[in-house]
Amino acid sequence: MSSNAATAVVRAELTKIRTVRSTLVPLVVALVVSVGIGVLGCASARSAIDRKSDMLRSDFNPVDAGFVGVQFGQLALIAFAVLLVCAEYGSGMIRTSLAAVPSRGLFYLAKITAAGTVALLVAVPTTFLAFLASQTALGPHGVELSHPGALRAVLGACLYLTLMCLFSVGIATMLRSTALALSLLFAFVFVLSPVANAVPALRTAARYLPDHAGAEVMKADPGLSPATGLLILAAWAAVALSAGYLTLRSRDS
Repeated sequence: MSSNAATAVVRAELTKIRTVRSTLVPLVVALVVSVGIGVLGCASARSAIDRKSDMLRSDFNPVDAGFVGVQFGQLALIAFAVLLVCAEYGSGMIRTSLAAVPSRGLFYLAKITAAGTVALLVAVPTTFLAFLASQTALGPHGVELSHPGALRAVLGACLYLTLMCLFSVGIATMLRSTALALSLLFAFVFVLSPVANAVPALRTAARYLPDHAGAEVMKADPGLSPATGLLILAAWAAVALSAGYLTLRSRDS
């Protein structure tokens, strides 16, 4: 496999992303939701602090508050990953793509590279803007990037979003259904992980779920070390991507 061929296939995948509206919209939504919900949440927190309301959580931390919107914005990046993979199956274009790139490994690697690159390019401005806007909404209760742990959390959030996107690519490749993949992944993030964390008997196991472990990097006082959390998420992503490749090779050969 020549480097020119690999570059051409990656460029083709990036072109698909740039020219298909269904994959562009979630990227914009990720930014808007992350910033918007973050600002609303922190404005509400500022009001509660100023009023000395007992509605504010006792463990409130301005660094953690800067990523409330990002936790919701990640759903748009998950949707982006699913649509990037499943839209081709839904439209039947996957046959054309595989005919143009007979090597399943090259095709899949190019899609992973394109998804990861775009996710990271979106994650960087999204997390920085979400954090800074949220701290501005907190007013005198907010912190700057120079605050201990803040910059580490922002940079970690960029990696978290990118890895969650790649994890979703693997799941989508296995399922090949937009509705099924989105339902599973959204339920995983919004139902399974929170419920497992809320049940004392499952709380320890919940710490090692991909979204729960990875999100530790965005906390000022994480339960797991940031590096450990990211490594766990990276391992989940690697397993999902490997399973996706095996599915692609066996079903679409």
